Amino acid sequence: MAVFRGKMIRVIGGIYKGKKLKRVSGLRVRPMPQKLKEALFNIIHDDVRDRVCLDGFSGTGSLGIEALSRGARSAVFVDEYFSAVKAIKTNIAKCGAEEKSRVIHKEFNRAVIQLSKEGAEFDIIFLDPPYRLLEERNPLKVIRKRSILRPGGLILLRRHFKTDFDAKYFEAGRRITIGDDAVTFYSGHAGS
Repeated sequence: MAVFRGKMIRVIGGIYKGKKLKRVSGLRVRPMPQKLKEALFNIIHDDVRDRVCLDGFSGTGSLGIEALSRGARSAVFVDEYFSAVKAIKTNIAKCGAEEKSRVIHKEFNRAVIQLSKEGAEFDIIFLDPPYRLLEERNPLKVIRKRSILRPGGLILLRRHFKTDFDAKYFEAGRRITIGDDAVTFYSGHAGS
């Protein structure tokens, strides 16, 4: 199995600033580049404090941990890949954020169904799915169907900038593109 060699993943701001996060070996997890993560959190920094976040397709847990570092009340991390789940738990422990975190080792749709049955709702949902997944299915559909985004909430979806993706369940807003990556901000229900 190939090992991803790249820059260290660090927490950029907040109470865990500078903490080094464990990477996941192999090519199944592609962490968000620091420049893109920094641009994203520069935009939403005022909206993170005291919010409940979902980090879907978490990988290393970098986005949820960054949100916690900047004052989010709590974060749920979802990933189906066992090595990613181990890395997320290690990274949460490195930051001492266990009391504000929950890690679910499940496929994303099944995790959303479970969270919905528990009555969970989120203010901010980070989605960083494998690029190919967006060609096969739309993770926004299960979020809409299961009503886990609070009114006024925000979904941030990372994808390859050339991916043809029809959100249709939510209104697309701002989009930032750095290199091959794009993050689109979604809010509210499209057509409602």
